[in-house]
Amino acid sequence: MTTYRSKTALVALCVTAVAATLTGAAGATATAAVRDAATATPPALAWAACAHPGHLDGQQCAKLSVPLDYADPAGPQVDLAVSRLPSTRPAARRGTLAVVPGGPGGSGVQRLSQKGAALAGQLAGAYDLVALDPRGVGGSVTAGCGLDAADRRLTTLRSWPGADGGIAENAERSRRVAEACAANGGAVLRSFTTANQARDMDRFREALGERRLSVWAVSYGTYVTAVYAQKFPQRTDRLVLDSSGDPDPKRVARGWLANMAQGADDRFPDFAAWAVDPARAGEGLRIAEHPDDVKPLFLALAEKLDRSPKPSNVPGLPLTGTMLRQALQTALYGDAQFPAFARLVREARDPKAVPQLPQELAAVLPDSDAALMVGVICNDVAWPKNVSSYERAVAADRAAHPLTAGMPANVTPCAFWKDAPAERPTRITDRGPSNILMVQNLRDPSTPYAASLKMREALGPRARLLTVDHGGHGVYLGNGNACSDRTVTAYLTTGERPARDSVCPS
Repeated sequence: MTTYRSKTALVALCVTAVAATLTGAAGATATAAVRDAATATPPALAWAACAHPGHLDGQQCAKLSVPLDYADPAGPQVDLAVSRLPSTRPAARRGTLAVVPGGPGGSGVQRLSQKGAALAGQLAGAYDLVALDPRGVGGSVTAGCGLDAADRRLTTLRSWPGADGGIAENAERSRRVAEACAANGGAVLRSFTTANQARDMDRFREALGERRLSVWAVSYGTYVTAVYAQKFPQRTDRLVLDSSGDPDPKRVARGWLANMAQGADDRFPDFAAWAVDPARAGEGLRIAEHPDDVKPLFLALAEKLDRSPKPSNVPGLPLTGTMLRQALQTALYGDAQFPAFARLVREARDPKAVPQLPQELAAVLPDSDAALMVGVICNDVAWPKNVSSYERAVAADRAAHPLTAGMPANVTPCAFWKDAPAERPTRITDRGPSNILMVQNLRDPSTPYAASLKMREALGPRARLLTVDHGGHGVYLGNGNACSDRTVTAYLTTGERPARDSVCPS
């Protein structure tokens, strides 16, 4: 039985953590053309009832065989876990909707289990709902780097600078991780790329017997879907890109990471307003009197914990300033996470309290999860190799965005990656069907609004943008905004899309 841990959100948060693919950069364009050409029809999917924890009634699972290397479609094959929820109203069915998760590291199968019931209720039988686990995730083929446990914590996979802003330890760890992945990851790890995820999507479409796919994609999944729509434009139906980042092909994940500094600044005022609400006093969670007091309080507390980490409920793992900053980043993703973070702040300030570390801070991630997270972002595009350039960038970023303390600009294992990317990243353009609806929160900590406008600009007349006056990461069926839910549902079920870019109020 395939086991799915409840870690999708945790793994997806590690897009900024720190494997290249099977052929050299030379001839990448020709190789890409070969890979994107039609290959042998995949075998029929052998659907059976799902057995993973949390699966829905009626949810079916199967394995999809795909080429390890699309340049050699008849060569070694690997298996991907796929899932579906068939429409319960065949007469109303108009097609198939793929649910594409965030990450890199999100499980599509698990997300279908989590969102399938609500999605089916909204769409009233209009679609079979399907999903796949990308390479390296969940029930799909995995690889490992053989990383030490200390290098598999969220606060080390993300390159948080030292208390003084120094990055020497980050550089040393990044080099160590890159060397381990080169020694142990093999061809499977080198196949973990966004381009291959897009090709795998089309292989899945073909195995389903569908001429075209509709898609609801979230976060990193919006980039995967945009790449899919660029490579296979005539195989797309109705596409919803929920919480998009900047698709700049020169930077890709490096740009997404850098943009998180602004995202945290955009989103923090929502937490500050929540944390001073008089209602919080009755809950024991009010941490200041005025919103303007919350940011200096947080920064001072993080600096104090840098100097004197506080023993926590996890033996040998004290609460540090870095851990508090990472806990904030996690909390900013959704209002539902504010109470836990406020409680952690209060425990950190109370001399008598023992801070209770949240799971994402206490956990050591499995080696395969860590390998996947570094693999995709380093395989997609070459990163700068000069450590001094990262030192300068971190110093500037710490000054401009103290909430994130320079982490978004810091060095990662990609600076020391042993293999060049096998092909150039796909440039997203305005060429293709006008069938895309973008939805975006104004105050998104992970894919900030300014970055989403870059995706909007790239897509041009192919897209419409629905801006939502809300904070957090994820819009449709996620933030409770009736206007945005209604607009997305209408597009997927009727094809009705706003005639121009529009706004949903809070």
